[in-house]
Amino acid sequence: MTLYILLTINTDPAKEYITMPKHPLLYGESLALLTDLYQLTMAYGYWQTDYAEKEAEFTLYFRHLPFKGGYAIAAGIAPALEFIKSLQFTDSDIHYLASLTGQDNQPLFSVEFLDYLAVLQFDVDIDAVPEGSVIFAHEPLLRIRGRLLVCQLLETALLTIVNFQTLIASKAARVCQAAQGDSVLEFGLRRAQGIDGGISASRAAYIGGCAATSNVLAGKLHGIPVKGTHAHSWVMAFEDELTAFRRYADSLPNNCTFLVDTYDTHTGTENAITIAQELREKGHQLQGVRLDSGDLNQLSQQTRQQLDEAGLADVPIIASNDLDEYTISALKAAGAKISVWGVGTKLITSYDQPALGGVYKLHALRDSADTPWDYKIKISADATKTTLTGQLQIRRFYDPHTQYYIGDILYDINHTPCLTAHTLAEGEAQHFPETANYTDLLQAVMRDGDILPDVLPKLADIRDYAQQQQQMLQPSLTTLISTASYPVLLEAQCYHIRQQLILQTRNVGNAL
Repeated sequence: MTLYILLTINTDPAKEYITMPKHPLLYGESLALLTDLYQLTMAYGYWQTDYAEKEAEFTLYFRHLPFKGGYAIAAGIAPALEFIKSLQFTDSDIHYLASLTGQDNQPLFSVEFLDYLAVLQFDVDIDAVPEGSVIFAHEPLLRIRGRLLVCQLLETALLTIVNFQTLIASKAARVCQAAQGDSVLEFGLRRAQGIDGGISASRAAYIGGCAATSNVLAGKLHGIPVKGTHAHSWVMAFEDELTAFRRYADSLPNNCTFLVDTYDTHTGTENAITIAQELREKGHQLQGVRLDSGDLNQLSQQTRQQLDEAGLADVPIIASNDLDEYTISALKAAGAKISVWGVGTKLITSYDQPALGGVYKLHALRDSADTPWDYKIKISADATKTTLTGQLQIRRFYDPHTQYYIGDILYDINHTPCLTAHTLAEGEAQHFPETANYTDLLQAVMRDGDILPDVLPKLADIRDYAQQQQQMLQPSLTTLISTASYPVLLEAQCYHIRQQLILQTRNVGNAL
């Protein structure tokens, strides 16, 4: 989840937004303790054993694609960088850590270590895929290099930021895909997992393709268009439905979308038509009617007929009520007359898959910049949990004629990559055509803890990029349940180094 807030100045939704530091009132002064205790105890151990200053390289990736789909959308990159940029231990943080004790009731951390944390700089280098990229299992979203202790302390926060937003952006992309070009509105704040679960999910859902959000704070902070109608309680508060619609139109003639199913959908639509005609006489237009219950296919067809017969063919029908990509797809296939979809609970909470399962693993370690890297590997009886190794880059190949992506090679930046690569599971060798074009995905975004200039696009540009990325996928990868598999291969030299490390580690009986 996003752990910082971007304050934006929003005077015109079409204008650029000005990014300001994190909002101090929503999350307090410091987020340095937003971590697991074992990150701090490991950091203490590194400090005591002279490992703290060793140079390390970690990568953040996930092992399995979410939702049984063919791809994911990388999100949360900018929030992760902003988090690191403003990170520091405050006096209050140090005071709290000083109060922690071990089993012997003695302080868990020494005063000298706490003094060290108080002035610690998170001066890491980070390379990342562009936010909004289509991404696949085992591919690094982030490559983090810096002092071992510092990199270790970043693990928990980076995972919670990037995991959640990538999950929600991927879910939103599926929902928007099912809508087949219709507008999708994110209506999930009331069902979100807490305040930040709502704000960060609204951001990620917009990246995934949603056109707007009901979340006004997310609109302010991130520049997302905001949309909304009214609740059943508005209708119930007045003596009758027609009066309720009229009073709403009197108050907000330029924002009239009526919820027509409080009592009876047919009658509700007739009342909406009456007010629509009154609005037209005053130079305004009914923006839509919303269905929130019942048989949405049947009711939408009935409502469409009523609107068309009243000369309101341009008034869209909006549907809500626990929608997801599967219900939208089924309604589209059945011929429902719905053109705008309000999706809430099942998007904002990622209802059918609550976690992405991303991991943060050590790949390389060295004593200093003047010494060679010592590549690290963690092995497991579960092949998917045996880590990759080396300083990895993603080279993505695409067909110059169709512009479709044809596969990715993970290679070590210390070696010139070749076009031969191996599958991660079976090790089968494959060759990419020499005529294929390619691009390397991981780009420098942070150096010495500072965000590089011009590497953080506006959110609307990230959203556009995500949509362009999806258009470059083979159609077999964009079905709701994909049986196709996108090739993610390990470049030949990198593959052989990994195999040697696996053998060496097993031989000494030391699973790192």
